[in-house]
Amino acid sequence: MLYTQDKVIVPLGGFVHFPRQNLRTPGPTPVPDDIVQAMSEPMINHRGPEFLELINDSTEKLKQVFMTQNDLFILTASGTGALEASVVNTLSPGDDVIALTAGAFGDRFCDLAEAYGANVKRINFEWGSAIDPEVVRRELNKLPSTKAVMVTHNETSTGVTHDLEAISAIVKDEFDKLLLVDAVSSSGCIPLPVDGWKCDMVGTASQKGFMIPPGLSFISMSPDAWVAQKESTMPKFYFDLDAAREYLAIGQTPWTPNLSALYGLNLALDQMLEEGIENIFARHTQIGDFTRQGAKDLGLELLCQDPARCSDTVTAIKVPSGIDGAKLTTLMRKEHDVVLAGGQGKLSGQIFRIGHLGAVDESDIQEVFTALEKVLPQVGFRA
Repeated sequence: MLYTQDKVIVPLGGFVHFPRQNLRTPGPTPVPDDIVQAMSEPMINHRGPEFLELINDSTEKLKQVFMTQNDLFILTASGTGALEASVVNTLSPGDDVIALTAGAFGDRFCDLAEAYGANVKRINFEWGSAIDPEVVRRELNKLPSTKAVMVTHNETSTGVTHDLEAISAIVKDEFDKLLLVDAVSSSGCIPLPVDGWKCDMVGTASQKGFMIPPGLSFISMSPDAWVAQKESTMPKFYFDLDAAREYLAIGQTPWTPNLSALYGLNLALDQMLEEGIENIFARHTQIGDFTRQGAKDLGLELLCQDPARCSDTVTAIKVPSGIDGAKLTTLMRKEHDVVLAGGQGKLSGQIFRIGHLGAVDESDIQEVFTALEKVLPQVGFRA
């Protein structure tokens, strides 16, 4: 016996099958078929020689994507797990921290540090605008006791990429402070040379530019971060990177790893390195430009008004005045199998977002605009 709901076929007492959609959320992103197949490989002993080969090979490939010689760890966790690891391994309760935020995920990073007792000074910027590096310099001059600066490189909630290179030059070269980076929606898609920009902790996740499902996160750790780790007194157990380093030395992880995701990761990294990191960056820039121009051609307005800072992984578009954004995204999904993301936090109902990261090309985005041309008049929009 079957019933249907939003085109989902549900065998009662059986597996739920969903139709293939043009998934244009900024994560999770579509998983290529060959990677899906790779993830169906049989289980192996995660304390055995086969896993040693898998974890070492994947770690070395990830370092190439991160553009780093620093230690790098694969964690079985969401991206938030990597960010938590960056905080608890470098800070102590009461440490002064400057946190730069211009969106929902910048706020989350702040909340995380505060939950562990850091003395967080939030520097808020308008959502949809970029962080001003000069403000960072000013705030560091005002708070010389700062232990670390926290920043979200690419703000998924607003479609803005912040000038991490300029921020790093101030934080590291001028003030010699720790730099903790949320790179969840930027790593592997847009330039972020970890060593070149002297980033101490950089965390990202599997379900974004790495083309595999949620379940893994990755974090790099600099020598300066290791010095801080020895002094850190924040509680840590699952995310203790000293334990991760000890186990990686023998080709293992401290805790049970997500083996299926690791199979997919290893193949995804092979494909990324074959394409070439610079070519991946160029492809994302091209698709980002294509998406932004397509939105403008439909008479829509971007949230990000600075072309130099608009994200090449997600585009945030203002919901036109008088239009029901929820109805728009619902019609796109139900009638055209195109899944868009809505706004978050104070932008809820005010924007919708098109993700264009990972395994994506212009034809995927053109399908979005073909559908929007039909749906926009249905919800009352006239350019």
